[in-house]
Order: sequence, then structure tokens, then C-alpha cells
Amino acid sequence: MSLPTSSSAPTTASPAPTAAASPRPAAVAAPNQAELLDFVRRTAADTDLIASLPLDPQGRTWVRLEGPGGSEAWLIGWPPGTGTGWHDHAESVGAFLTASGELKENSLAARLPADGWKTLELSEKIDRERQLTAGQGRAFGRHHVHEVLNESLTEHAVSVHAYYPPLPQIRRYSRSGQVLRLESVERPEDWQ
Repeated sequence: MSLPTSSSAPTTASPAPTAAASPRPAAVAAPNQAELLDFVRRTAADTDLIASLPLDPQGRTWVRLEGPGGSEAWLIGWPPGTGTGWHDHAESVGAFLTASGELKENSLAARLPADGWKTLELSEKIDRERQLTAGQGRAFGRHHVHEVLNESLTEHAVSVHAYYPPLPQIRRYSRSGQVLRLESVERPEDWQ
């Protein structure tokens, strides 16, 4: 290819230098709920990974995974009769899927105020319940309040979870009838 110079004499373009500056890495888009659900579905299908999780008969076990787009992900083992208690994931969106066994999710079908309350009276018909057998899961938005339980008396369950942004905090609640009470706030250093 010829390029004109200021003197109008034709010259050939010189080849690009071999030590060219490396291009900037492309920004990674934040994963949305559907992408997180796809990730947990694909991860739960990895039978070798699921089988590698050490299971404890007394308490939940977990292993941190590399999630998509900088998300936080976990593989969690649930002994019979265990659960999370009522909690939310603050500003994070998320998804989880049962890889083996069966889990139950109780959730609230309303977005609660993010801050500024200690006790909240819930309206009627706000409760939702889902039975999630192996291969079933769900995605959820910010401030989603729920509890997850393994109600089996004999079988472990294993699940895969992903959150974006990585969990800044988890708020824990107690519930008595229609009254939800904020009990504590956990930070990442409390569970990692």
C-alpha cells in the first residue's frame, strides 16, 4: 500500500513493529441473573466436581468456585435437616440450583426496604415455597429474602450458588408468624 508524503513522493507503509503495545483488555460485563443461572446449571452438571465436595454429617460444607464475570460462587453440601435460616444477599443478584438431593426454598414475594428497619410486619399472602429437586434452581434479584432447607431425614443435598456483585454482606433474620426481625449482619470475613 502506498501512502503519500508531504513531498508527494510515494512510499510504502512500514510493517507494524513486532513489539507493539498490547491492547487493553476488554471490560467484562457484569453477569445478569440468567447468566448466573446458566453458570450454576452447567456447574451442577459436572458430576466429578459435585462428587468431590466433602460431606459432613453434622454441618454444611462449602467450597468457593470461580464464578463468571467476577461473580462469587459456592458449592454447598447440606446434611439432612440443615438450613440457612432467613437471610438476604443485600445488593447482589444471584442464582442457585440443586445438584443432588432436594432442597426447599421459602421466600417472600415482595421487595423489602434495604435499610432503616429492625422489625417488619409482613402482609398476608407474601410467602412462597419451592421444592427444588436435582437439576432445578432459580435466579433472584437484590434484597431477596429467603431460607433454604434440606428437609430430608436421611439424604445429603448439594447445590451450586452464584452472586454478583460478590456478597458485600448477608443480613440474617428471625421470623415469628408475620413478623420479620433483623438479627445480625455478616460480612465476607465471617464466612470465608
